[in-house]
Amino acid sequence: MSKQQEIEAAAFRKLLVHLDANKDVQNIDLMILAGFCRNCLAKWYSSAASELGEEVDYEQAREIVYGMPFSQWKEKYQKPATAEQIAAFEAKKKQ
Repeated sequence: MSKQQEIEAAAFRKLLVHLDANKDVQNIDLMILAGFCRNCLAKWYSSAASELGEEVDYEQAREIVYGMPFSQWKEKYQKPATAEQIAAFEAKKKQ
């Protein structure tokens, strides 16, 4: 692994730790502000694994990103989206 890859991997791990420490930030908030969320990271992880000849399906990738099975995270931490969040998300999609 190159030094750049090591740095990128370390940065990704720090991002996951940061997201884990901020469970109050909902995926819809991330989508509104940044255009990606934890689920996007899981899709990118699964895709990158596939490109490197490894099989990590979406659910496995979500468990890596969320630090637990998604169903458990959703039950413990995901709140229903508010009308304001939905409106902001819809407006963001139209941009």
